[in-house]
Amino acid sequence: MPELLNEHRCFGGTQRFYRHDARAIGLPMRYSVFIPPVKAGVTLPVVFFLAGLTCTEETFMAKAGAQRIAAEEGIILVTPDTSPRGANVPGEDDDWDFGSGAGFYVDATEAPWAEHYRMYSYILELRELVLATLPADPARCGIFGHSMGGHGALVLALRNPTLFRSVSALAPIAAPILSPWGKKAFSGYLGVDQDRWRAYDASVLMAASQQPFSEILIDQGEADKFLAEQLFPDVFAAACERVGQPLDLRRHEGYDHGYYFISTFVADHLRFHRRQLG
Repeated sequence: MPELLNEHRCFGGTQRFYRHDARAIGLPMRYSVFIPPVKAGVTLPVVFFLAGLTCTEETFMAKAGAQRIAAEEGIILVTPDTSPRGANVPGEDDDWDFGSGAGFYVDATEAPWAEHYRMYSYILELRELVLATLPADPARCGIFGHSMGGHGALVLALRNPTLFRSVSALAPIAAPILSPWGKKAFSGYLGVDQDRWRAYDASVLMAASQQPFSEILIDQGEADKFLAEQLFPDVFAAACERVGQPLDLRRHEGYDHGYYFISTFVADHLRFHRRQLG
């Protein structure tokens, strides 16, 4: 069972922080949960948010201002950490975009990362833990994320459309095979075999899919300094068009890559998921 570390009253609901022993990781992991006001015996939709590089389970909950909208819409919000902590892998703290804080939501296959860096499987494990311990409806699960987490959300949803019924992203790394961030992470965690990379590239997965979602929402700031080199939303949009997947790709003049951008549009994403999940 998860250990409750602390909790705070928030918009009539409760903001909680947990730690648990994660099977997929082989180490303790932390995650945060916002539970809106809920009557006994009632289950609510649950939406998972995957954060970006350098973030923790606390970043989104502290910076995005999402709890007010989640309380209004009756949505449970869950945010995991972005990598294992304390794995003691040599070099895991050397770079901000690889190792600690940068698990990239993949299951590593290369030594020394393969033992603990299994964030893809961990998100699926966390979903089951949340469903077992919180008043969450298993038929109404959604997922979204930002940057590296947007990549993770798209990949997890596309590979598990029966587990995640709704998906959206904010400035996602939408074609990591083409991205310097993605190339660095994939070569380190997955090795040189690019067939393994393709299993974690949202644009590749979308091109091979059969329109799994009624709609996908993506927001992208036009002043994002990472847009041209790292993110590639147009590649994902082209893949959606090829398979007939409805995509609302919204571009916003003047917005950058950070949490001011996220906090501006997070309400739209939560309301999008509420409509999709019912």
